[in-house]
Amino acid sequence: MDLSIVIPTYNERDNVRLIVTEIQQVLAVQGCLYEIIFVDDSCDDTPQVLEELSRQYSEVRYIHRSDKKGLATAVVTGFHQSRGKNIVVMDCDLQHPPALIPLILKRLSEADIVIPSRFVAGGSDGGLSLWRKAVSWVARVIGRVSISKIRDISDCTGGYFGLRRKVIKKVKLDPIGWKILLEVLVKGDYRTVHEIPYSFAVRDRGVSKMGIREQWNYLRHLTKLVKSSPEDRRFYSFCLVGSLGVAVNMLALTMALQLFPAAKIAASVIASFIAMVHNFLWNEGVTWKTRHQAGAGPRLAQFIKFVVVCGFGIGLTALFVRAFLGLGLSIYFGQLTGIIAATYWNFTINDRWTWSGATTRVKPLVTQEYIGKLSWREAPGPIGTVLGQKRGTK
Repeated sequence: MDLSIVIPTYNERDNVRLIVTEIQQVLAVQGCLYEIIFVDDSCDDTPQVLEELSRQYSEVRYIHRSDKKGLATAVVTGFHQSRGKNIVVMDCDLQHPPALIPLILKRLSEADIVIPSRFVAGGSDGGLSLWRKAVSWVARVIGRVSISKIRDISDCTGGYFGLRRKVIKKVKLDPIGWKILLEVLVKGDYRTVHEIPYSFAVRDRGVSKMGIREQWNYLRHLTKLVKSSPEDRRFYSFCLVGSLGVAVNMLALTMALQLFPAAKIAASVIASFIAMVHNFLWNEGVTWKTRHQAGAGPRLAQFIKFVVVCGFGIGLTALFVRAFLGLGLSIYFGQLTGIIAATYWNFTINDRWTWSGATTRVKPLVTQEYIGKLSWREAPGPIGTVLGQKRGTK
């Protein structure tokens, strides 16, 4: 089978017939073998409508769940029940245009995951209210800041996407709430992601299921994904160690200033060096513990590398101190600003050099496509020739 279309539903009796009709229309000229799988948690008469549709059309199947575990787990159930070599996930409320399905399927011949995006050139989130746009923006920012693997993807929280079956074949998905795409992007087995623009339509029928509880579930889900991602967990561990180092730094600075009140720059350097030794011991034992145990290098060599890397950070911090003093500002503010500026540098270089070990980070290749005002039938050809590519490799 070429394609499985997974659609979670909750009290969507007014939309299920319409979406089946639209999908049939856009796929009628494609000549592909497909199925439509509804995973339903409804408490109205949506199951009865789905039963009628499944009797009327051989390509329609549905699963009704009485325990109502949420949208993301409904999609996972649909994954398990699907048979197509490619899978498309979409909502039932018609805000995700079925007209894009042929293009998604076409792009899946070259990319592992295809994401219709509201935020690449030619896309639009006009179907959302101003409040929902604000909530969506905050959710995307939090997600992209928290998880490194999705930072090059413009619409990482969308519910409309396609993927090859191999992406999830050997992966255990255990999502919370409604953002199943995040789960797939963090845990999936893939190398390429392609984004195509689309306009998020206004909901004509039914009621949105978004609420405070789902926002809370989203934050819980992000926390869970960070814990399951060694790369992101490592960064937060580094930040925690760095936070302890700040306290050590400030304490050492206070003591050094009492001993050498006239040598403020020297006191800053001494405090930073003491904090650096403290941070090395904790980072070796906690942040990069697994790499150290796997033989990332002799301890002395690691320490020398760490000193070299953090030496640049100390120099950067001293520059901020000098700048703040020159402006007549507090040395403590200068020291703290320098520490923040040096954090990203220290983590990045130490991760890639000091404790690099045999680990190589591979970020997915992300490409983006601009269709503009062309219809999906007039879309460009192979991904390699589309306009507006963005390569998110590292």
